[in-house]
Amino acid sequence: MSRRLTRLPDYGPLNPLQYWYRHINPLRVVWNFICIYLAKYAPSLTLKCWLYRLTGAKIGRNVSIGLAVVFDIFYPHLIRIDDNSVIGYNSVILCHDFRVKEAFTGPVHIGRDVLVGANSTILPGVSIGDGATVSAMSLVNRDIPQGAMAGGVPARVLRAAE
Repeated sequence: MSRRLTRLPDYGPLNPLQYWYRHINPLRVVWNFICIYLAKYAPSLTLKCWLYRLTGAKIGRNVSIGLAVVFDIFYPHLIRIDDNSVIGYNSVILCHDFRVKEAFTGPVHIGRDVLVGANSTILPGVSIGDGATVSAMSLVNRDIPQGAMAGGVPARVLRAAE
């Protein structure tokens, strides 16, 4: 398990998702939902970034976030995307992991000049290094080094930095 993950407290006998409202204010989740789903289909890249910033996500300059991208609804403030990166169509960035018996949160950092291909999923606690490329339909469950090309389910480095 990544050292960037933080275990959430256990609130009872049911699976942790049943107690989500004890981890994050429900009104905050409503606000995040409105901003994220407006951004999901907004045609303007500037508007998308502005809406994501309203949730607390840290979005750099000249970031391009494709149509139908979904940020974590509970913890978007744990997402950081550095300058000039591209997040492809229908990708998902998660900062929480509710399992049957435990729950975790973790920041996601996408470096500068990164390309995340369409339909990719990035899991909590992951860092993608500057200049890296993640191929389409990848499941990123571990760090991707700077300048590397990675892909697959789960994603693995296909080509190291040159």
